[in-house]
Amino acid sequence: MGKIILENKDYTFDQIKNGQWNEEDPYLHQSFSFCQQWLKGVESFELKTSGSTGKPKKIQVSRKQMEISAAATKAFLNIDSESTLLCCLNTEMVAGKMMLVRAMEWNADLVLVKPKENPLEKLWYESRIDFTAMVPLQVQACLSDETTKPKLKSIRTLIIGGAPSSGSLKEKIVEEDINAYQTFGMTETVSHIALAPITKGELVFETLPGVSIGTDEDGRLWISAGMASEEKLQTNDIVELFNNSQFKWLGRADFTINSGGIKIQPEVLEPQLSPFIINHFGDVPFFVFAKHDEKLGQKLLLILECEIIEASKIKSFQNDLRANLINYLVPKEVLVLDKFTRTESGKINRLETIKSL
Repeated sequence: MGKIILENKDYTFDQIKNGQWNEEDPYLHQSFSFCQQWLKGVESFELKTSGSTGKPKKIQVSRKQMEISAAATKAFLNIDSESTLLCCLNTEMVAGKMMLVRAMEWNADLVLVKPKENPLEKLWYESRIDFTAMVPLQVQACLSDETTKPKLKSIRTLIIGGAPSSGSLKEKIVEEDINAYQTFGMTETVSHIALAPITKGELVFETLPGVSIGTDEDGRLWISAGMASEEKLQTNDIVELFNNSQFKWLGRADFTINSGGIKIQPEVLEPQLSPFIINHFGDVPFFVFAKHDEKLGQKLLLILECEIIEASKIKSFQNDLRANLINYLVPKEVLVLDKFTRTESGKINRLETIKSL
């Protein structure tokens, strides 16, 4: 019988189903509450999408979708039911929830720790971890710490998702001979639908059992799978298909920014920034965009159509934002350009403007 392993106590799934836990920590409590719902047979769960197929929204996913996803991952990676899993992700999000579901569906033991940048730091569990999922930021932190690097290397199978891994991180993973896979998926597919082994070459994703893929006339990937929320799920991801089960990810067809695993929608953020920009710089045209960053994958930048601005004014603007917005919504850099490129209809041409920087 599987169980959840904490630093202070272990709980069998039967105990969790019956509400026999006394963990008051909010993270642990909500994790156990979800497990209890699952073990009692709840058939539908509400999740918030990240923006892979459009603007973020709340959707209902079925128990069946999550069961199919867990079974497909188990079959693809050939994971044993006697395995020990580690969950170090936010269990309010689909990736964390699916780690809980996998443990319950596979009847496996699960080590549960609060999510943080280096989840293996001060990890009290000393036995071998067979399977876990992390975001690139966590993997980077584990590799950068000499005390946690051996722990990461000892993990039998590691999947990395939430954001693309940087070139330098992939090189370190290969150098340290870590058995790791980059994931491809979204909330609408309740976690990944394809995995790519991280090797010296380019990432080539292979679909899980039961997943069919194709592209539309614009080269955007569509997915047909039992774990998907729609019969034919259209994404905004541009891919190169090699065959009916393998593909290379080329980029996004929209302007979604993925910074450290946090997806930021410019259309949502820009109205929030507008009053601050007017207050500090006047009513000037602007937009936000992403720039490649080794640590975050992409970092958030703001560009204004105006003359040169003093550094002190930019610093004051950013401090004002930090006092009023969540930190990851504060642009890491503020750039200025005297003239944006515009379309014939007068709209800002973001791509061409960025190219002119």
